[in-house]
Amino acid sequence: MALRIHYGGTFDPVHAGHLSVAREVRDALQAQVFFVPAADPPHKDATHADADARARMLDLAIAGEPGLKVDRRELHRAGPSYTVDTLRELRAEAGRDVPLVWMIGGDSLLQLHTWHRWRELFQLAHVLAVARPGSHLEPVAVAALAPEVEAEIGPRRRAPADLNSSAAGGLAIFPLQRERPESSTELRRRIATGESWEDGVAPAVAEYIRRHGLYGVRGVTPASL
Repeated sequence: MALRIHYGGTFDPVHAGHLSVAREVRDALQAQVFFVPAADPPHKDATHADADARARMLDLAIAGEPGLKVDRRELHRAGPSYTVDTLRELRAEAGRDVPLVWMIGGDSLLQLHTWHRWRELFQLAHVLAVARPGSHLEPVAVAALAPEVEAEIGPRRRAPADLNSSAAGGLAIFPLQRERPESSTELRRRIATGESWEDGVAPAVAEYIRRHGLYGVRGVTPASL
């Protein structure tokens, strides 16, 4: 059975960096990767495109990609998109013994102690932290920056390939092979200012942004979503 990895975020918009990370993790761990767009993220400002548009852009971005899927469950749930609630749903569906993984960025690992009921995440799933080249997520570095987090994850650390050996409770660091320069914030800025931006997203996503007038794209009359 393929490892199930759930990749949460606003994806506002989904860009080439998101896709590259998902593909790299999918291929290295022989996993299925589910993008989980957030409806009401507690740790970020309001999104710039509505939930349906962000999910539709994900559909377009991964069309034809084996092993990549979109999970809309957080869009259909009222209230904040707390990861622990999403994982409770996923665990109830998967059963007690199926390995589940929640994937986060390395910067999010250092902020994990600010998440709602964060210690409960490990009762429900493994956590896979993606490390950009040059980032420092070894125990000494995390202990210096987020001692509460390292105290929790230290005994849980394992290799990414070992996540499939149990249902939950582990923490693995996945080192990316190369730096990805894309940023949703920078893409939105470029779109709004009329700078070049199309090469940062899949062609179908660029067309959707233009057609629906998202992010202040110039020269387009917004269409009804």
